[in-house]
Parts: sequence; structure tokens; C-alpha cells
Amino acid sequence: MNAPHPTLAALQTAHDVLLNPHGLTEAHIRKALSTIRTAGVDDADLYFQYTRSQGWSLEEGIVKSGSFSIDQGVGVRAVHGEKTAFAYSDDLSWPALLDAAKTVRTIAAGGQTRRQRVGKAPRVQPHHLYQPLDPIASLDNAAKVALLQQVEQRARAKDPRVIQVMASLACEFEVILVARADGLMAADVRPLSRLSVTVIAEHKGRREIGSSGGGARLGLDMFDDALVQRYVDEAVGAAITNLSSRAAPAGVMDVVLGSGWPGVLLHEAVGHGLEGDFNRKGSSAFSGRIGQRVAAPGVTVLDDGTLNDRRGSLNVDDEGNTTQRNVLIEDGVLVGYMQDRLNARLMGVPVTGNGRRESYAHVPMPRMTNTYMLGGDHTPEEIIASLDKGLYATNFGGGQVDITSGKFVFSASQAWWVEKGKLKFPVKGATLIGNGPDALTRVRMIGNDMALDSGVGTCGKEGQSVPVGVGQPTLRIDGLTVGGTA
Repeated sequence: MNAPHPTLAALQTAHDVLLNPHGLTEAHIRKALSTIRTAGVDDADLYFQYTRSQGWSLEEGIVKSGSFSIDQGVGVRAVHGEKTAFAYSDDLSWPALLDAAKTVRTIAAGGQTRRQRVGKAPRVQPHHLYQPLDPIASLDNAAKVALLQQVEQRARAKDPRVIQVMASLACEFEVILVARADGLMAADVRPLSRLSVTVIAEHKGRREIGSSGGGARLGLDMFDDALVQRYVDEAVGAAITNLSSRAAPAGVMDVVLGSGWPGVLLHEAVGHGLEGDFNRKGSSAFSGRIGQRVAAPGVTVLDDGTLNDRRGSLNVDDEGNTTQRNVLIEDGVLVGYMQDRLNARLMGVPVTGNGRRESYAHVPMPRMTNTYMLGGDHTPEEIIASLDKGLYATNFGGGQVDITSGKFVFSASQAWWVEKGKLKFPVKGATLIGNGPDALTRVRMIGNDMALDSGVGTCGKEGQSVPVGVGQPTLRIDGLTVGGTA
């Protein structure tokens, strides 16, 4: 017997998990949407969600905490012009759904009422970027504990200076169903797994920390021996390297950023400024600049929600649209923004599959998926060798950005001081300070080693957090301000 088509399988799972147990049918969904449309709105949708998550953490060789949670509910939205009426409920019964629909209708009717003809449902063919599996069931509890203990044992065996190991395992099974006023109904089954490793090393009274980890839209069996060892090696290596670090020099200097996770700077300093809502409102440094040069030649930035198994990928976004490979900056020229349905309609442009929300209790907005810069022609060795004096940052901790001005502040968790093209010594306490749009124009060399992060990114915006991916090749950026302690 042939397996059901993945799209139909996702819809069937959504019915089995979100509708059938609560006595809901598609007829109830149509009636709820019809109730909202009597307010004369431009758009309306229902977002059903079921999430089951589990987490384990190990410290000092023992599992110190575990968590298991189930959350489910429905968000009901109506859009009238620029205004959004929204209500949500964690009760999936028909009376609760109807009550939420009536509440939204009442809020929406507070605006100017008008007749709005709803078009035919668009044909949406969701991607099949990951398997609709339950990662919580991919390993039994004993195997999950054993995996964390393996991290502990490998880290301590790696170097005697390791005095503490912390590891955590998290997995999530999520089912969503989107029903829109235009008749579209789309579903997705979204697995997510993550393993994090943190170690503390001590030598002659000095203590330093190192961390690593990763994840994907896969089962926990993705963490095989080789991958676990890689995470351990990276975490221990970072801690041991930092034991010999010196205070970072300060001043304006040329900086080389490593490939992969350092793309988080691109995500924060540039990516948010390319989201549709900020540009529609004129509050982004990139507002009104489509077709203009905003970066150095060779700089091409994409947001791509269609990468297989990636943390930021989605078969459909949280408004039911298929995700896309969107070119935002091409060879230094701004060519597009990321859009959800509301902002795309108001700006008169197509949606790009970037409508995202944290949960059924939140409204969607334009958000990034996997945002990265394409590679260039230079080897990483050539780029480092080109530095006379400067900083080589290979890993980042936290950062902040002001969307309106583009100004950013990022702390480097691992970096090296470079002189005459040679790594001289590791440094600690380096902070990169600059302006995102300006920094893009200062890119001088682009590496041929574009890499995505290991699958650890989480993005915050207006109080909502969603999983994302970042990436970039090795980059040389001239004239950045570095805050240091030397």
C-alpha cells in the first residue's frame, strides 16, 4: 500500500490532533470564519496549534531537571486596513471557538464597516522539507539520560582542566492548522531537536567557559557519536583557548568574522531592517531604498525557509503560505523585503512566506527564517593573511540592535588578535560596535566557505521568539569600532 501524500498526511494529523478530539469539523471552521467576515474585514484566519515538548538537563554528572509540557489552542484574527483584531483560547471546543470569533468580529466592527468580497482559495502546495515525526519518541528516556552522560564523560576525558560540564537536551513536536477566509486550509507537522553543551575549565585559579551544540528538524537520533564528539571538542576547545586569552584591544580597526554562527551579526544588524513591517512604517534604515546600493559589491543576502531539516525552515509559514528562497540584497543592491500577508497587501507586493508567530496566542508578523550571505572567491587563509593588525572573531555571544538607526553592539565570545596576517593570541572582552547598513558597505573580502550555523538560533521580536538559522562565509570588514578592556 502506498504511503499517503505528505500534504494530505499533515492535514490528517491536524484533524486527528487538533479537531477530532474536540468535536470540531471543517464546517465549524467555515462558520467561525463566516461569523468574522460579517464585520466587513479585509482578511481573517484561524490558527490551531498543538505543542508537546520535553527537556532534560545534566550537571555534575547527574540529571538535575526534566520537563514535559503540552500546550494547545487557537488564535482568531481579523484584519481591517492596518488594524488587527485578535483573540485566542486554550479551549478547542466549538463554544470557545465561536466565542473567540464573535469577540474578534466585535473588535473589528469598531472600524469602518464595508462589504469585502473574499476571493477563491489559492492553490498552495506545501514543501516537504522534514519528516512529520515526533522527536520525543525517537529515543526512550533511558537513552536520553545516557546521551547526556556521554557528553559529561567525553568532556572530562578530553582535558583534565575541565572541572564542570553542563548539557541539555530539548525536543518538540508541533502540529499546526491554518484556515483562512479565502478558503485555504494548510497544515504542518514540525519536529525540533537540540543538544547544548557548556563546559568550565580551570587552570592556576583562572576559570573560563566554552559552549557548543546544535539541532535540526530531526529526531534525537541525529546526535550520533561523531556529532556529540564534535560538540564536546568545540566546547572544551573554546574554554581551553580562553584560559590563555588576553584583554582585547580597543579602537577602530579591521575585523575578520568567521563563517557560520557569526552570521548572527548579519541577522540582527541587517536582517530585522529588511522585514516588511519596519519598511512599510518607514522606521527601518532600509526604508524606500529598493533598487539602491546598500552594500559592497559581491554582498548577496538571502532569507531561505526552504532548506531541508534546518531549524528555521517551514513547509508553510504561520499564515499557510509556502516558504520561499528570497533574495534581499543582490551584489550589494537592495532588491526585496520579507513580507507577511498584512504588510504585503498594504505595500502592494507579493507575500514571501515570512509570516511567523510564536504560538496561537500571538499575531503573525514578518520574520526571518534562515538568513545568510552567499560566499565569494577568497579562502579564509587569504582573508586572515590580509590583516596587518586587527581582530578575528570566530564566535559571538549576545548582541543588541536598533532597527531604526541600524546601530548594533555584539560581544565576541571567542576572538584572536592578528598582526601581519598571523594569529598572535586569543582575546577576551571584545565588543563590536557599528551600524548595520554602514558595515555592509565596508565589506572588503568575502570567503568561499559559506556555512550555516549548527542549529541553535532563536530570534526575538516584539516579545515573540521563533527558531531561526543564520550563516555567512568568512568576511573582512574594514573600520569597525571594537570595544575592549586593554
